[in-house]
Amino acid sequence: MLGASARLARGAHHDPHGILGPHRDGASLVIRAWQPDAEAVTLVVDGGREVAMRPIGGDGLFAVRLRRTTVPRYRFDVARDGVRHPAGDPYRFAPTIGELDLHLIGEGTHRRLWDALGARPLTVDGTDGVAFTVWAPSARGVAVVGDFNGWDARRHPLRSMGGSGVWEAFVPDARVGDRYKLAVHGADGLVTLRADPIAREAEVPPATASIVAEQRHAWQDHAWMADRHARHRLDRPMAIYEVHLASWRRGLDYRRLAEELPAYVAGLGFTHVELMPVMAHPFGGSWGYQVTGYYAADARLGSPDDLRLLIDALHQAGIGVILDWVPGHFPNDEFALARFDGTALYEHADPRLGAHPDWGTLIFNYGRTEVRNFLVANALYWLDEFHADGLRVDAVASMLYLDYSRPAGEWLPNEFGGNENLAAIGFLREMNSAVYAAHPDAFTVAEESTAWPGVSRPVHHDGLGFGFKWNMGFMHDTLEYVGREPVHRRHHHDDLTRPMLWAYDENYVLPVSHDEVVHGKGSLYGRMPGDDWQRRANVRAYLAWLWTQPGKKLIFMGCELGQHAEWDHDTELAWPGDPGISRLVRDLNAVYRAWPALHATDAVPGSYTWSDVHNAAENVAAFARTGEGGTVAVVANFSPVVREAYRLRLPHAGPWRRVLDTDEDVYGGSGVRPPDGLEAVDGSATLVLPPLAVVIYADGDPPAASSS
Repeated sequence: MLGASARLARGAHHDPHGILGPHRDGASLVIRAWQPDAEAVTLVVDGGREVAMRPIGGDGLFAVRLRRTTVPRYRFDVARDGVRHPAGDPYRFAPTIGELDLHLIGEGTHRRLWDALGARPLTVDGTDGVAFTVWAPSARGVAVVGDFNGWDARRHPLRSMGGSGVWEAFVPDARVGDRYKLAVHGADGLVTLRADPIAREAEVPPATASIVAEQRHAWQDHAWMADRHARHRLDRPMAIYEVHLASWRRGLDYRRLAEELPAYVAGLGFTHVELMPVMAHPFGGSWGYQVTGYYAADARLGSPDDLRLLIDALHQAGIGVILDWVPGHFPNDEFALARFDGTALYEHADPRLGAHPDWGTLIFNYGRTEVRNFLVANALYWLDEFHADGLRVDAVASMLYLDYSRPAGEWLPNEFGGNENLAAIGFLREMNSAVYAAHPDAFTVAEESTAWPGVSRPVHHDGLGFGFKWNMGFMHDTLEYVGREPVHRRHHHDDLTRPMLWAYDENYVLPVSHDEVVHGKGSLYGRMPGDDWQRRANVRAYLAWLWTQPGKKLIFMGCELGQHAEWDHDTELAWPGDPGISRLVRDLNAVYRAWPALHATDAVPGSYTWSDVHNAAENVAAFARTGEGGTVAVVANFSPVVREAYRLRLPHAGPWRRVLDTDEDVYGGSGVRPPDGLEAVDGSATLVLPPLAVVIYADGDPPAASSS
């Protein structure tokens, strides 16, 4: 017992249950308690009978022998500094994690990992408490510390569950709301206090403890969830408003955002919001892209249930929710995942595989079964537990290539000598397959900036399995074009028209994201040439061009306001902004949703035809899109010169009516008015083209059902 006591005191005992708690000894029952620094310990049996326990084997170990063989319900009264404290005994309970859970964890197929690991409030044998379970296969010992034990790492050692690498104990004294950490005695000989990798809640930074959490939100989004399978088909409109919640309006938490954000987004006609990472992260300046708590919501804005309330409110307003998700890298903070058990557990040991040169972060070891399981289950967690409709996967290119941002000699080729990260490819395919199997009405989106083939092709067709891919080439080329003075645009006309060469290669989202309005790039308004009027006109024309091209739409908050300054995460948007641009965004969304030609044909290449593709000299381009219910013709004049008699080729003869003109007075335009209607004769019609404007015509009224 002396050796056991010493090992318990060091926190390096792999089987505290083998010593502590109740043990039959012939016709008797021996109960041992571990209470370091206790002056005395009394066993209190159900019914109130008290039996003094005697100290044995060193400081903290106490025992009593009862003349019985059945285990009663009991607790301890522990005297410290002359005061008696009630305490439950974690070591009288059987494991709270079953053999099937351990098998699935080892196999890497536990799709609800959060039900097996982490801090789980439970009632066991009529006793309320919390089961603490963690995967740390190389640890010499693990203990839980927290509000319930005075943060004493000696008090609650966990037991090893054998070759699974899992450690576990049920702590009767722990409750929902308690802060806690895991004291990990690493294989490297160091003892570190760690946040729980599967924690459901975390403290507000800079504090780093985990919090015992329990979902209590009563969902009210039943109608949305029942109908979302129809909303997420490829032929349905999708206009996404990307939001950094903390800087949309300063001072709003999740609950206040639930009162304001849904109505605002719905009023502008967006179908979805995309939330920049809402997972726990220590540094606000990372915007959430350096995650330390993959299963915990960012506590700066409220509790996990508060975030659920926000998502619920968005759903009830008819708005889908996409969450940014970051499986590509994680920060090296000592309290989190880095060298969690004293080894490179979640990351690679070799920095050529496990360290990210761009961000000073670590790369997950996608080839390790349990790490893949951790990430795949995490994707499902946000869909299951928070009703997310989609996951936008950050920095996919950095995952796919072993030499991403690495010079020669600082990366390791794969087993075939190539630069493809085969383990990451396998992980992405597994993750997407799991998501679509569990939630066929949800979707995934890849931020992937290279020409990797088949990003949005199904896994069974040898693709990566994403539902959509960000069209980074479209974003880059078109922003380069509109950022030039009109006099120079004629020399770069291909930047405007070239993206159509690959427009149907993937299921695309056309993004003007937060990355395009930071780091000195300026706001969308600030990127435009000319005086104030010309800049606003350029913004309007560019947004209309974006909204009429094949692909789903995404803009970052503030673009709809014509905000002059680039985004700063420490300040809120420049409210109220430009009312003309805001009204245009609302009207673009209405037109986009009303005409199937603008959304239902995103995967139908033959539906798009150029009417004027080579008119570089005049900075003019025109095209038509045809779908169920009619054809929409679009003509853009990216010059400040009015084209008095422009001849527009149209797909067929007959009447055409003007649907939208970005140069209208209500948007802040010049008032040059193209005709309300056109009559196509010999395949064309003549009209006046306003300066720095896009004009949209249609050959009829939109189908009534398409506006929903």
